[in-house]
Amino acid sequence: MIQKKKSQSHDPYAPVAKNQLLAARLPMWRSKFIVLLVFGAFASLAGRAFWVQVVNQDFYVDQGQKRYQRTIELDATRGRIVDRNGSMLAVSLATYEIWASPKLIDEAAIAPLSKLLDLPLAELRRRLNGDKTFVLLKRQVDAETAGHLSKLGLAGITQIADSKRFYPEGESAAHVVGFTDIEDNGQEGVELAANEQLLGVPGQREVIRDRLGRVVSETRPLVPAQNGETIHLTIDRRIQQLAYAQLKDAIAKHHAEAGSVVVLDARNGEILALANYPSFDPNDRARLTGRQLRNRAVVDTFEPGSTIKPVVVALSIDEGKVRPQSVIDTAPGWYRIGPAVIHDTSNHGVMTVAEAVQKSSNIALAKLALNLPAEKIWTKYQEYGLGLRPELTFPGVASGKVRPYKRWRPIEQATMAYGYGLSTSLLQMAQVYTAYAGDGTMHRVSLLRNGAGVAAQSDDKGQAVTTPATARAIRSMLEMATGVGGTGRAATVEGYRIGGKTGTARKQVGATYAKNRYRALFVGMAPMSDPRLIVAVMIDDPAGKAFYGGTVAGPVFSGVTGGALQLLGVPPDAPGT
Repeated sequence: MIQKKKSQSHDPYAPVAKNQLLAARLPMWRSKFIVLLVFGAFASLAGRAFWVQVVNQDFYVDQGQKRYQRTIELDATRGRIVDRNGSMLAVSLATYEIWASPKLIDEAAIAPLSKLLDLPLAELRRRLNGDKTFVLLKRQVDAETAGHLSKLGLAGITQIADSKRFYPEGESAAHVVGFTDIEDNGQEGVELAANEQLLGVPGQREVIRDRLGRVVSETRPLVPAQNGETIHLTIDRRIQQLAYAQLKDAIAKHHAEAGSVVVLDARNGEILALANYPSFDPNDRARLTGRQLRNRAVVDTFEPGSTIKPVVVALSIDEGKVRPQSVIDTAPGWYRIGPAVIHDTSNHGVMTVAEAVQKSSNIALAKLALNLPAEKIWTKYQEYGLGLRPELTFPGVASGKVRPYKRWRPIEQATMAYGYGLSTSLLQMAQVYTAYAGDGTMHRVSLLRNGAGVAAQSDDKGQAVTTPATARAIRSMLEMATGVGGTGRAATVEGYRIGGKTGTARKQVGATYAKNRYRALFVGMAPMSDPRLIVAVMIDDPAGKAFYGGTVAGPVFSGVTGGALQLLGVPPDAPGT
């Protein structure tokens, strides 16, 4: 008997059998790796966002601002240089830089642009044919030329405001004022000495530009530029012009190599004029040479010759060795010291100390010097500032040279009394004579007026180097030297009493003195009733018939002193005026 299989009951809630088609074909570890990779990517993005937005936020904000925000520097105007009366000696004028975008320049515009900018056509084409997108064509273009250029309306031309230094006094004051380079930095003279004060402090302006570079707004208030200070000099431009003109004429007349004039206020040592020849025009330095650039009155040193004689005479009187009327025998016109022989221009015989200055006797001064201890003479020279750099805010000021007294031989001690064996500048010699213009107090030279803003020239009260009585005696001797029988008669000034000392120093070339080559010198003061001016003159290597200090430098003193006294309104003091 056949038995039927017993059917099994179906459970509707039983799990469905696993379909082989739906079974995963990849290993489980791969799926987990992909999930981890995606998670890691999102974690990296989150970390980078944290770094950019939190940790290094300032850096990225700054980088973003650089794309549209700019800080524009506002140039400060260089300060002015003025004389003691406020007259302009140096000032900055508005000029322009001309820039070009070569790709925007039309061919037809090149010729008129070349003519207007005074640039050779070939040079202009060379600049425009480069690879640069923005090129400088010319700097310091004056306002009139820039205006004409604007009227042409040339595409691709940009003008940027600039400035140029201008010197109204030209070559007459060139060595005092100096000049700047194209970047407006001082190179010589007061422009260099006071460069820091003249420069000023640039300002700033922060702006936002659009993608074309146009300014659309400002991000913070303007920081204005602080313009340079005004520098006030002791110079009087009128006397400066006068001194330069007189010096230039004398150089031409005597066919001299060079020369200098220094004018001081006798009451305080202020420099009223400092002129040199040859000079140069600081507004046009295309052909400037070292010879023209040399500020001889300040940087050149030389043996001062007989102009130094009042120093040893004053010391001898102060030490009680002589009086103005003491007599010295200078016969027979020569004096032997060891193997060396000192000469006078003629046999003056027996003469007083005052006459020795009047007639400029070398023998008399040698005897006075040998009657003094060498240390006393050296110390007195130091008190007068000889061998020491003048305390002057000015580049290249020379100190001169006075050898230590322990190394002096008798002949050297003698020759130093009449200006050989030591060296000074003309500025130093002018400073020495301030001692004899008043009560024996020597005033240090100065170029900057009080409150000029440059560090440092103190209000010097002077240094007593001789007694008031001796100073009066020296003034009397200097007046005798310019009178009848004196060596400085050519220095007389009509209407005024004057005094001064001539000097004729032989020029040293190498180790010996050159034949027939001299420096003609004169240092004096006026008016003698109440000295107001010290004027020192040096003419280097006159080649004409005349070469003595009295005949070559004396007339320059006369012209400068007479004109300056009238400009200052000093009344005449000569008898009968």
